[in-house]
Amino acid sequence: MPGEGSWVGLDVHARSVVGCAIDESTAEIRTARIGARTEQIVDWVRAQPGPVVACYEAGPTGFGLARALSAAGVHCEVVAPSKLERPAGDRVKTDRRDAERLARLLRIGEVPGVRVPTEAEEAARDVVRAREDCRSDLMRARHRLSKLLLRQGLVWDRCAWTGAHEDWLRSHRFDRRGVQLAFDEALDTVFTVHARRDRLDAAIEEMASADAALAGPVGRLRCLRGVSTLTAVGLCVEVADWHRFTGSTIGSYLGLVPSEFSSGARRVQGGITKTGNSHARRLLVEAAWHHRRPLRTNRERARRADGQPATVRARAEAGNRRLHQRWCRLEQRNKRPTVSVVAVARELAGWCWSLAVLDDQHAA
Repeated sequence: MPGEGSWVGLDVHARSVVGCAIDESTAEIRTARIGARTEQIVDWVRAQPGPVVACYEAGPTGFGLARALSAAGVHCEVVAPSKLERPAGDRVKTDRRDAERLARLLRIGEVPGVRVPTEAEEAARDVVRAREDCRSDLMRARHRLSKLLLRQGLVWDRCAWTGAHEDWLRSHRFDRRGVQLAFDEALDTVFTVHARRDRLDAAIEEMASADAALAGPVGRLRCLRGVSTLTAVGLCVEVADWHRFTGSTIGSYLGLVPSEFSSGARRVQGGITKTGNSHARRLLVEAAWHHRRPLRTNRERARRADGQPATVRARAEAGNRRLHQRWCRLEQRNKRPTVSVVAVARELAGWCWSLAVLDDQHAA
């Protein structure tokens, strides 16, 4: 109601929380240091004159507090920290001032909120991000092993990380005990992390088929070139709700649109913004490279599209043709491949959105 209620800003840390409440009826500002336990925060927020609207910045503490406040009947906004502007002359930063600033921005409706995922969505995202961490760990482990061998004058000239390469690695023995110990540990790390990645891949494949909310959009996205099950699941869990966007706004959310610095009659565009979800952006760029090659019948892609309605297959095929034509036009304009792949990835994001929001009933 106008003139009633409280606006609450919370500066949340792992071991401490500072809350600031602005009473709309009296204009009083109350600040308190609260314990870090969720129950203590919820009790303090609910003790403010209602109705209460609260907010806090997204961070490593997650979305558990937002869910707890919502369950207690308190509307809670989770704020995107990267979109909060700070005055250039503001050189004093404290928890109390941050909480009060959030409360004031909330009161005037200037907090850029983010979508709070469900617990199931967050659990699926954790699995996909664990696989992403494992991929990075495997790449670093392989680099360490190859550079250790390079220091010993050993270089593998053929395709690396195949069965033949593995046999070649196992065949090495070194006279110096320190080198042998370092090599054994590096090789064991590669095999261990590789096994972790395979286990996570199997878990993601199982999750994609068992989860009804994922099975539909993942099955449709897999009809596109370069989009495997792992890529489709990664995109779905990172974007979560595709219906929030349109084909023209999904690229902006993923940071695939050009930055711009324009004023008056002068317009200057730069590189892509690289804002938003970096994992989803990397997946799209990797998938976009597949559209550089001529479009041919592919047995694996046909297997992935098997069982999908004719409308889905037709739309995916139209997208595949369109994206390859886009590659060809960019190459005719002598664009660098790194520039072309980002342009194709931006358009690929739109085709992914088109297939993800295509309802099963409508597709049938």
